[in-house]
Amino acid sequence: MASGGLQLLGFVLAFLGWIGIIISTAMPQWKMASYAGDNIVTAQALYEGLWMSCAMQSTGQIQCKVYDSLLKLEGNLQATRALMVAAILLGLVGVFVAVTGMKCMKCMEDDQVKKMRMAVFGGVIFIISGLAALVATSWYGNRVARAFYDPFTPVNTRFEFGSALFIGWAASSLAILGGSFLCCSCPRRETSYPPTRGYPKNASSTGKDYV
Repeated sequence: MASGGLQLLGFVLAFLGWIGIIISTAMPQWKMASYAGDNIVTAQALYEGLWMSCAMQSTGQIQCKVYDSLLKLEGNLQATRALMVAAILLGLVGVFVAVTGMKCMKCMEDDQVKKMRMAVFGGVIFIISGLAALVATSWYGNRVARAFYDPFTPVNTRFEFGSALFIGWAASSLAILGGSFLCCSCPRRETSYPPTRGYPKNASSTGKDYV
């Protein structure tokens, strides 16, 4: 019963992490910068994400522009895109595999060994998905930090961490933690020892002495 609860907890955490990875990938706030001109009315906030860049005026109006060409993008941005998309696809596969191996599901009830293996395999997929998202967000965050502290970067174009990065870090951690719980939820097999053999009893003496 305890392993079933741990398994359910792991699946819920991993599923929430997968949803968070999707939200982080779609958000445009991967890095943000605020710029105010001579008049506060002209103040605006700039956001850049994996798919578009946005500008929010002080009046609250937001304008976004999707990146025109994939080939014109930087290689680092394309690699970050690929890692996040791979994390989403792996998470989708992990959902189906883990659901199949859940103890509360009736599928594969006739073979409990395969059912446990499916749950563990789903947990491994979730861990890989979380690691892919963690690498992507950390790599992107490292680039933002290096550009921010670069003295040659203009002050009005220095970006900081956006909310999508924090969501991505939290989501990848949940996916890894949930996948670990799924891998540890299966009870270990008890070691079976062969039955001890009894020693044969000595044959009862017949009461006759032999010379």
